[in-house]
Amino acid sequence: MNAEDPGRIVLLTASHRVAPGLLSWPAWQALHAADRVLCAGQDHPQLPYLREAGVAVEEAAPTAQELVDACAGGRSVVVLAGGEGDQPLTDGLARLAGSGRVRMPDLELLPGSYDLPGARLLDLVQVMDRIRIECPWTSQKTHKGLAKYAIEEAYELVEAIEDGDREELREELGDVLLQVVFHARIAEEDEQEPFSVDDVAATLVEKLIHRHPHVFGDESAETPEDVHEHWLRTKAVEKQRDSVTDGVPLGQPGLALAAKLAGRVRTAGLDVPLPTGDGIGYELLALAVRAEQDGIDPEAALRAAGRAYRDAIRAAEGNA
Repeated sequence: MNAEDPGRIVLLTASHRVAPGLLSWPAWQALHAADRVLCAGQDHPQLPYLREAGVAVEEAAPTAQELVDACAGGRSVVVLAGGEGDQPLTDGLARLAGSGRVRMPDLELLPGSYDLPGARLLDLVQVMDRIRIECPWTSQKTHKGLAKYAIEEAYELVEAIEDGDREELREELGDVLLQVVFHARIAEEDEQEPFSVDDVAATLVEKLIHRHPHVFGDESAETPEDVHEHWLRTKAVEKQRDSVTDGVPLGQPGLALAAKLAGRVRTAGLDVPLPTGDGIGYELLALAVRAEQDGIDPEAALRAAGRAYRDAIRAAEGNA
């Protein structure tokens, strides 16, 4: 070793969302090549796997100066950081480097593992589990008690989409996701038919793969219409439905209901005359069916008109 060589410090981090022991090749190389490997606590999840791989780990929480001194003479020291990193140590190293009075070792921040897409969903499940147990309000909620919030959050999501507000859209998507995770957590407690958020995700994955044979199978689909028609055919087989109206929720807003029924009729190639009668309901039905035939979402169109009406009201109030 060169006595004048200040050495090398490697701060090794690893995502707590990835199984311990699944480290990158550069991380394993750094660990095996190091003169010393330090870890502040014996409960670090990586320790059993490092020892199994023949890496000697010392329990130590050095200060920044002690760590710099340990690297003197060209030594390499790897520090296993905790899940949230080691802020006091990195701050201390930064102060030493900024002082200009200390010859600093080479410093490398080495990620040993990375989060996969969707990894933060694991955090969401853990947080939801704790809240369900410890929060007086959350712990008492039932599927029925939460139902109204699912509807409210869905409407707020639609509003964010129509407003074009990206920040609001991200937040409202989170609120809708919360409803899914919340209901799944409650479902785990059912004594007769429990299921978890993993079961919900597994069912969805299976459904998506089954309904996209042009992606995961041998079938082909040239247009969005081809995909939609196959989707409806697959759903009919899965649900063993007797009518094209099966599965259409009657509790949805009236214009959306009318348009959904009209879409089912059109897709099935049926010739069904509109019912006739007196009153605004039949007139609105006819307008909704016509809008659907023209490729217009009547519910969205009415909301847009309602927004314009709201703006006119505010303008009138401002001039009053």
